[in-house]
Amino acid sequence: MTTGQYFLNLALLAWILSSNLGTRTLTRRRITTPLFVVAAAGWFFLDDAPTLGNDGLLELAGLGAGLLLGVVAALTMRVRRDGDRVTTTAGLAYAAVWVAVIGGRVAFAYGAEHFFPRAIGQFSRDHLITGADAWTAAFVMMALAMVVSRLTVTGLRALRVSGRPLGTGWVAADGVATSTVSVRGR
Repeated sequence: MTTGQYFLNLALLAWILSSNLGTRTLTRRRITTPLFVVAAAGWFFLDDAPTLGNDGLLELAGLGAGLLLGVVAALTMRVRRDGDRVTTTAGLAYAAVWVAVIGGRVAFAYGAEHFFPRAIGQFSRDHLITGADAWTAAFVMMALAMVVSRLTVTGLRALRVSGRPLGTGWVAADGVATSTVSVRGR
């Protein structure tokens, strides 16, 4: 892992925590911005993901782990209706999930380079994984799936508490009241 990749992981963790910890109004922007980031990251990092040997299976395992971890992260958030708004509240458990996942990913990459490169190499040979690019793609897929599944679960929970179709009961990113549909008087 390069210095830039370590920085990218720390920046990602800082962005996730700073934009979600505490009580926040659920807005279209809070849903769409991470989706645009995920789409761009997927395009950039997965453009030439290896698929030889069992690389695809490793990447599917990363995808599955990401989906599961995203659900766990979403379930640590509280989603509730607060007047005309839907709010989310994330605290220590939410932060712990993200620190553990991103920290684990960084620790694995560091260990693979410094502490157990032979073990990773042997595991890769034994399981027909073509190399570091396959591991990178699996971890990228895990990260992207985690964000998408967290957003999906949070969005579905928001729908349940608002009683309105997706997007109609949320405050616009700029906070303009005309874009908000009241959830009172259902």
